[in-house]
Amino acid sequence: MNHTELAWEFAQVFDELPTEKINEMLAKNVPTEMLEFFGSYAETFGQSEALAGETCKRLPNLMLLGYLLRVLEERLIEDDSEVN
Repeated sequence: MNHTELAWEFAQVFDELPTEKINEMLAKNVPTEMLEFFGSYAETFGQSEALAGETCKRLPNLMLLGYLLRVLEERLIEDDSEVN
């Protein structure tokens, strides 16, 4: 599976999860400091790029999804190296 296929699969699974499952997954995989950083960084970035409205509000979520995808990739790589 390449990176694009992995991203699409992840997005589809994430889209189907109920809110409580998403919150549980976040609590298990994302440190609170990281969530705070995403919010702060996205706000600063949005202001510096003159972004407003929904675009600016969605930046932390986009960063979070990117982070979760990277965590998933790393775990898959670790699992693959354990098999070999």
